[in-house]
Amino acid sequence: MNKTWWKEAVVYQIYPRSFQDSNGDGIGDLNGIRQRLDYLKLLGIDVIWLSPICKSPNDDNGYDISDYQDIMSEFGTMEDFDHLLQEAHERGIRILLDLVVNHTSDEHPWFLESRRSRENPYRDYYIWREGKEDGSCPNNWGSCFSGSAWEYDSETKMYYLHLFSKKQPDLNWENPRVRDEVFDMMDWWCRKGIDGFRMDVISMISKDPALPDGEVSNGLYGDFTPYSVHGPKVHDYLKEMNRRVLSKYDLMTVGETAGVTIEEAKRYAGEGEEELNMVFHFEHVDSSGEFGKWTDQKTELRILKGILSKWQTELENSAWNSLYWDNHDQPRAVSRFGDDREEYRELSAKMLATCLHMMKGTPYIYQGEELSMTNYPFEDMIQFKDIESINAYKELVGDGHVTHERMMDYLRFKSRDNARTPMQWDDKEQAGFTNGTPWLSVNPNYREINAARQIDDPESVFSYYKKLIALRKKHDVIVYGTYQLILPEDSHIFAFIRTLEKEQVLVLCNFTDQEVKADIPEAFNKETTECFIQNYKDRESLDKGILRPYEALALYWKEQ
Repeated sequence: MNKTWWKEAVVYQIYPRSFQDSNGDGIGDLNGIRQRLDYLKLLGIDVIWLSPICKSPNDDNGYDISDYQDIMSEFGTMEDFDHLLQEAHERGIRILLDLVVNHTSDEHPWFLESRRSRENPYRDYYIWREGKEDGSCPNNWGSCFSGSAWEYDSETKMYYLHLFSKKQPDLNWENPRVRDEVFDMMDWWCRKGIDGFRMDVISMISKDPALPDGEVSNGLYGDFTPYSVHGPKVHDYLKEMNRRVLSKYDLMTVGETAGVTIEEAKRYAGEGEEELNMVFHFEHVDSSGEFGKWTDQKTELRILKGILSKWQTELENSAWNSLYWDNHDQPRAVSRFGDDREEYRELSAKMLATCLHMMKGTPYIYQGEELSMTNYPFEDMIQFKDIESINAYKELVGDGHVTHERMMDYLRFKSRDNARTPMQWDDKEQAGFTNGTPWLSVNPNYREINAARQIDDPESVFSYYKKLIALRKKHDVIVYGTYQLILPEDSHIFAFIRTLEKEQVLVLCNFTDQEVKADIPEAFNKETTECFIQNYKDRESLDKGILRPYEALALYWKEQ
């Protein structure tokens, strides 16, 4: 496989609203990010992925864009962005923008025109349909944010499709004028100097024109995914995007592709396919219960490592992996996959980091993950801002499917707001995030978990991430080596070997709070073995064949 900068990079995702407020209004902004660039340089990351910064009424926290070529007023101005881009580049840090083009805001000028009349030139920019004979929705599809995926417009007496919020109407990519608008906008940002795009729900831009009813498996609404995910023309559209925009610049591109299979991933991101560099799959974070994503149960380790290993081995020599535990749509990694109890929080955070960063692919760090920030102890629905969480509560509790207490357990474990609480910079008021009232409450554990406390501590989670990132930059075997899962049936240990020519790295991770026996391959018992990294201060227990609670280490061996 070809060596490229984006394969060797480490990406840091910033949710701007929650990163750093510079003007005291309680909302993070672009100038706040500028203030923290030296922190990111110290950490060692190569790329910042900015969640949406474009103008938006914020029905879905910026994923409802009303102007693709302007900045959300709460975040600053285009001049502020230009300064951020310049200062990041001066530090050798690239900027990845969030591209949201499956839908716009219903306040975007295109949609405002579209809904004026059936004859408006912009009408076909969106997906409008007549209702059924009885006046009901065109089909039975349900929205990702609960309720119907159709909204009736009394002015023109038709329905428009919104796979997310009713304020996020889906664009009609069948219309070549829509594609022209999108590609021109992308090219405008590229000429400005950005370094790539993370593409929001990009696998959903092509719909089956027939828009048939979906299967009803749970609740009132049908499943749209067979007809709107990896649709009939999605690869045609992405190849056109690549030809007209992406191929003209040295960019990093990653597509959010919920429900993607291995074979589909090879089409989206396969070498020679001329579409994207990589995709996000969701198999390892898609654990679900009786009510879809809403559960409070952890995924069994054998299932988890089976999923991750499948993606490692089956994309080998075909496509590139993206590696992540959490993001703005997922709960905090240490609370979900690790153990956020005080005794084990730092150990398990380091263990998770070791496991992920030693795999093959481009690692993504979500803001605060490098500090082992945890889920928020929500106690009341009034504390939530996330539209998905609020709508799910109304639907599941309001309709009597679950109790209030059970739903609160689900939300504390899985709500997107867990990831969106403000970044914890220090132990001062509001964790150093703002001088005002934060838009979302700061986690009360900020006095113990914050950047100021960790930056100069060589044993901190932050320092551990620095070491992992530095190791990737130094050793090609971590970036390009093949992957082999060992101990596949072990329910406690996640172990694998990375190999590049005569070099090997053995990674051992105990995912439990118990001591467990670890069988080490013979090659790694030799005196020439070097310990790359470990989350305990000594290796005494391993010499006895034991991994302590949440112990993790990577052993390096090279054939002489």
